[in-house]
Amino acid sequence: MSLVSAFVLLFFVLGAFGNIPLFLSALAPVASERRRRVVARELLIALGVLVLFLFAGPAILSGLGISQASLSIAGGIILFLIALRMIFPQHHGTMAEETEAAEPFVVPLAIPFVAGPSALATVMLLVSREPDRTLEWLVALVLAWAATAAILLLAPRLARVLGARGLVAIERLMGMVLTALAVEMVVRGVGAGL
Repeated sequence: MSLVSAFVLLFFVLGAFGNIPLFLSALAPVASERRRRVVARELLIALGVLVLFLFAGPAILSGLGISQASLSIAGGIILFLIALRMIFPQHHGTMAEETEAAEPFVVPLAIPFVAGPSALATVMLLVSREPDRTLEWLVALVLAWAATAAILLLAPRLARVLGARGLVAIERLMGMVLTALAVEMVVRGVGAGL
């Protein structure tokens, strides 16, 4: 996998456009002057968690006795389920969660909206496949995170420009791409396990 394809994969897995309505909903009770700071804080927490899993992933996997093939299949299944929810959203939208009428902290914005199970599995999978390219995977992760952060920081404006239908169309398109990536992860995992 090249740096560019790793960036694209991570960008789709982080789900910036699909997270716009979720972020806007979760931030509704927060004072408007604090929203950008809350989003920036949550994005930095998510980046920290993703980087931790990037570097500690191989140790976690070997400690648990999980093979690369198993991780690939599990990551593909999780990614597939998330992609299906993006394509066929439930009545409250993709991965909607009820949030309390307080400022969100870590949950649900940082984890699982940005640093969700599929993102964590993807970074661990990248580094477990080719550990000698860890710095390259870090660059891809930071670039994907930066693109995601820019989109989520501009979420109110993008929501106005794209409208509800535009956001749904983008989310479903991203879901289709993620479905193909998920199937590829499962196929590679099954192939590696044989």
